Amino acid sequence: MRAGMRRVMRVKKNISNMSQNTANTNGSLLKVEELKTYFAIKKGLLRRTVGYVRAVDGVSFEVAQGQSLGLVGESGCGKTTIARSIIRLVPATSGRITFGQTDILSANKRQLREIHRQISLIFQDPYSSLNPRLTVGDIIGEPLKYQKGVGGKQLTAKIAELLSKVGLSPEHINRYPHEFSGGQRQRIGVARALSMGPQLVICDEPVSALDVSIQSQILNLLKDLQEEFGLTYLFIAHDLAVVEFFCDVIAVMYMGRIVEQADSEELYKNPLHPYTRVLMSAIPQIGAGRGKKEGLGGEVPGMSQIPQGCPFHPRCSVADSDCLKQMPGLKEAGEGQGHLVSCWKC
Repeated sequence: MRAGMRRVMRVKKNISNMSQNTANTNGSLLKVEELKTYFAIKKGLLRRTVGYVRAVDGVSFEVAQGQSLGLVGESGCGKTTIARSIIRLVPATSGRITFGQTDILSANKRQLREIHRQISLIFQDPYSSLNPRLTVGDIIGEPLKYQKGVGGKQLTAKIAELLSKVGLSPEHINRYPHEFSGGQRQRIGVARALSMGPQLVICDEPVSALDVSIQSQILNLLKDLQEEFGLTYLFIAHDLAVVEFFCDVIAVMYMGRIVEQADSEELYKNPLHPYTRVLMSAIPQIGAGRGKKEGLGGEVPGMSQIPQGCPFHPRCSVADSDCLKQMPGLKEAGEGQGHLVSCWKC
């Protein structure tokens, strides 16, 4: 997998240069500002609200055109909820999400329909994300048929073209998902995501369910497609080794908040937040590692009972009384420009 990843690194620089030439006037394709997504906790016979699960609690970031931004963190930290809030699959409690020049959270039905044509998703599980009753042609062609009115020979030719782009044979058009391996199913999912010609593709852990030998193939495919079509990626993952090689910018999340954000090279060279350092030390290494393994004590508190002050302080080895009093905001730190960290000790 490492050998396959090296080619991804060579492509990243070209994509970064392209993003500078195609950025919108506000400097970003997607801009998320102070996003909060809470879920009510209801109890009793009358189902009264007794509290809230703060799944996303004040997250802000920007993704430039042609860029890949990675969201990483433990399961349950709010990564997928952010993705679902962006496309309004779940209602955001507050904040602002701007795609191009459109405010997604206040968009009407017509505007939202157009946004959904420009934003596609690649799901984590290639087995459950494809309808087993539909052929490959139907799965890829439905968006083209019902959203763009493409039909007949033109539809068949477009489906065949998309299959070729993702490394599958056009002869597979009449087969069903159960006839394919996991990696092939994920290629079908990628083809479906490309069918509407999107600008932004949200990848929700697209390789975590695949064999290691297949992961690099899918990642290289995604990078090749990014270079060819000028795609922008919001890449959600928990595998830091994958994110290191795939993403230009990385945001580390903990309990619904971003605790550190930086350029990929800068973050892995100089992790500042104690939580980021623990995650980095857990990356498996062959031969010489990144350094001494750092332990992480305690349990993740419930999202409805986030500790006062810094939410990481119950598990932090350097926390003191200041960390218990007030939540630290994201601030500029480190040597790299744009390296942000939320920690009183950094």
